[in-house]
Amino acid sequence: MHSSSDGRSTPLGRRQFIRNTATGLAATGLGLSALRAGAQAVAANDRIGIGLIGVGGRGSTLFGELWKRAQDPNSGLDVLAVCDVWDRRVQDRVNEAGGRVRGFRDYRELLQLPDLDAVTVATPDHWHSRITIDAMRAGKDVYCEKPLTLYWEQAKEVLAVSRETGRIVQCGAGSASDGNWWTAQDIVRAGGLGPLVWTQGGVFRNDPGGDWNWGIQPADPNKDLDWDLWLGWEYGLAPKIPYDPERFSRFRKYWDYSGGLATDLLYHTYAHLCIGLGNQKPFRVMGSGAFPVHGPENDHRETPTIFHILADFPTQHTLHLVASQEQTDGLGDLVRGQKASLSPGGPGLIVRPQDPFRDEMAELAKTLPCYEGAEQVTEQRDGKTVLTEIRVRSKYGWDHIGNWLQCIRSREQPTLNAERAYITQLPISLSVRSFREQRVLMFDPEKDEVT
Repeated sequence: MHSSSDGRSTPLGRRQFIRNTATGLAATGLGLSALRAGAQAVAANDRIGIGLIGVGGRGSTLFGELWKRAQDPNSGLDVLAVCDVWDRRVQDRVNEAGGRVRGFRDYRELLQLPDLDAVTVATPDHWHSRITIDAMRAGKDVYCEKPLTLYWEQAKEVLAVSRETGRIVQCGAGSASDGNWWTAQDIVRAGGLGPLVWTQGGVFRNDPGGDWNWGIQPADPNKDLDWDLWLGWEYGLAPKIPYDPERFSRFRKYWDYSGGLATDLLYHTYAHLCIGLGNQKPFRVMGSGAFPVHGPENDHRETPTIFHILADFPTQHTLHLVASQEQTDGLGDLVRGQKASLSPGGPGLIVRPQDPFRDEMAELAKTLPCYEGAEQVTEQRDGKTVLTEIRVRSKYGWDHIGNWLQCIRSREQPTLNAERAYITQLPISLSVRSFREQRVLMFDPEKDEVT
């Protein structure tokens, strides 16, 4: 803390990828493995120095949010530096700050700033784990955009390093700070829905021109772009290939850098559902998908435009997530128990009893602490008053980035910390592997390994 007045690639084998990543995490070439700071609470009058790694797209939005906060003299926040492999993005952010932040092309140089306390990571997915771990080992707290990592094994290592270093990690799926789903967790754990049966959720788009077909960026690897660093091939993050403007500008369409719909959109959905369900680990995962309109032949696309995840849990509860980029009539978030179903709505959540359990649910609505203060909606049926809905107000709520900043000071755990982000990552990454390997994957929740 500091005081201040103010060509096509050849796919890299998954095992080789994990081996390269694991062996390369400690050494970065700039001595970061030796930079480790104790995880101490921050005094209220100390200022938090922030650096942003990856400042295009979502990263530029993060910069705007943090810069705006830092203009409040009572925020205790200073935005110190930005970093991106494309110089134009760095210069754009420096200009937006009126020249009051430093710019870097290599994140390892940014991590050496003496007044830096924390970083955001908003790079393509394949870099998330490497930068997050390097930052933690350099003594920095991290806000990493979703997904936490590309592969589940990387998320497991992020969790291990977070515990080892005591660094605060917040994954950037903002719905994890939606108090409705923490309230839902109270209801589920109290038995307020009965035994869980199955849960659904999804994200749905329809872009006639093809989702993720963003404009080709005018970057030049001979002048203002470090293409080799973007690939990360020296660290086993992706294969080495000649510069491809399509892959640089539309990386989510390619397996080397993204898990497609699973890691981009369904991680968002499952982040809050996972909290509502009590952060369970699956024992069986399957992914399926297809290319109804846009595909490899007509859109240079490797990741499917419709994707399904099926995950089974030791409690014999099933999760079904689906995302589409070519149809908007989809599934809403819904948690089904034997006795009642739960979905967002009304003042926060609406619980709808199943017919055989209306009388029992009416009693639970009066006696369970999780339903205290809830509105009971009834109607007359055949001369009898029956319960149709329990309307529950949220008992919690956080500002997602603000929660991270607060936890940097208190050293408490944020809403989507490394552990919860890892558990969220499991069915996401396992479903992608299942799809690509064309097989159902079995996972041991006790040993944390694919069997």
